[in-house]
Amino acid sequence: MFRISTISKTKSLCPNCLKILDAEVYSEDNKIFIEKTCSEHGTFKNTYWHDAKLFEKTLAYEPEPHRLKNLKDAENGECPSNCGLCNQHKSQTILGLIDVTNRCNLTCPICFANAAASGTLYEPTQDEIRGMLKNLRKNQPVATPAIQFSGGEPTVRSDIVELIKIAKEEGFTHTQIATNGIELANNENLAKELKDVGLNTVYLQFDGVTEEPYIKTRNANILDKKIEAIENCRKVGLGVVLVPTLVKGINDDQIGDIIQFALDNIDVIRGVNFQPVSFAGRTPSDKVEQQRITIDDLVNDVEKQTNGKIKKEAFYPAATVAPISELIAAMNNEEDEVTLTCHEHCGVGTYVFKEDNGEIIPITDFINVDKFMKLIEDSIPGIEKNTKYSKTKTLAKALKNLPKTIDTDETPSYIDIIDLLKNIFIKQDYLALGDFHMNALLISCMHFMDPFNFDQDRVSRCVIHYATPDGRIIPFCSMNNIYRESVESKFNIPLNSDRAREIIKNINKAKKEHGN
Repeated sequence: MFRISTISKTKSLCPNCLKILDAEVYSEDNKIFIEKTCSEHGTFKNTYWHDAKLFEKTLAYEPEPHRLKNLKDAENGECPSNCGLCNQHKSQTILGLIDVTNRCNLTCPICFANAAASGTLYEPTQDEIRGMLKNLRKNQPVATPAIQFSGGEPTVRSDIVELIKIAKEEGFTHTQIATNGIELANNENLAKELKDVGLNTVYLQFDGVTEEPYIKTRNANILDKKIEAIENCRKVGLGVVLVPTLVKGINDDQIGDIIQFALDNIDVIRGVNFQPVSFAGRTPSDKVEQQRITIDDLVNDVEKQTNGKIKKEAFYPAATVAPISELIAAMNNEEDEVTLTCHEHCGVGTYVFKEDNGEIIPITDFINVDKFMKLIEDSIPGIEKNTKYSKTKTLAKALKNLPKTIDTDETPSYIDIIDLLKNIFIKQDYLALGDFHMNALLISCMHFMDPFNFDQDRVSRCVIHYATPDGRIIPFCSMNNIYRESVESKFNIPLNSDRAREIIKNINKAKKEHGN
């Protein structure tokens, strides 16, 4: 039945000129669309979600904003034209990103960084990178806890190990690199060197379990390099997260196979983070509609391609876990805690556990997520009163009701889930999380925006932020749609400069050493 219902009024971008436009998000025939009109380039109607029911389900998990306190005053102009972060921003920086180079050893046609075609050399110095790290750690009331070095390809820098060391020196508790894995495959010592200085996770580009997706999306048959990189990480105990970029008709039929590959290698692979491809403004609108993969498409495909072992109902918006951070803050008598408060339509996730016999158990099979989170939410006010009587009474009530949220008959055989949760939330024994993560795989999906589905409401709740050499902190989707070119141009290294010559010298040296 044809029906139009407005969900929200927001701001978006013209896919052609990137002008900020009034936009409407609405439902029509069980689908969600975003529509806007540019006076010069006309009207754009694009799919936001394909399944209105799943879209509406996520609306119940909108968290309370956890703002930073040292936001900059917004300058003249509409969001997202003042990124820095400005005082219109509603969420903390959970993960900081720094592009350490725009050089790459691949020429991927789907790269949002457009590293191969930029025509500029962008490569911040160690001092500039340290400055960006310091800027992220200055966030108040909570410093940015995690950092990812990206690019381009970060491992083409000869000093990538030193950069991880610097990040640890600046206080980051979690460090990761976003990599295609080629250098990790070619240099068997690199994984150990990175781990030894504090690297926590390899965020590995991984588009499929056959050769074809790599040939089509990366212009190279590099599946064997992915396997070698994983093996080198396994040898030194360095955790890997697989990051498939999903393109319809290319690798969306391999979602189940990728998950199974991760489960087969669960000793080294910690998660799979699916990322549907984002479309550059130069992409024709009709092609976008044909190739668009939305979050609801992903969870439906997971259910189909795992033969119902992992159902779509197992997935929850990322911000569902926000009450856990709020409880920890209350128990520690802290004003604030690092809290995941991204927009409910930015991403979803679930945990699945693997028994020794290969059986897959989604977390929702043994934990009623809604009841569990409600129990936590109801406990927070009593803890916040910060009196011995109130805390004791609240914790006693929580302990009594905790078993009501758990089906102990369905838990993995190697986990005493009730005792584990007691240790985490009552005794504050966070080392118990290690037991929880044993044989556990995080399956998630982050749907980054492009100019066609750009939504200002989502940008204002972004928790993944780029740091730039000019002291700004910029939301992920704003950076990749609006700011990247200007930042790289502003800090472009002239090719006839001494530094450019030194970089080129190091490139040639590395090629010679590795026989490339």
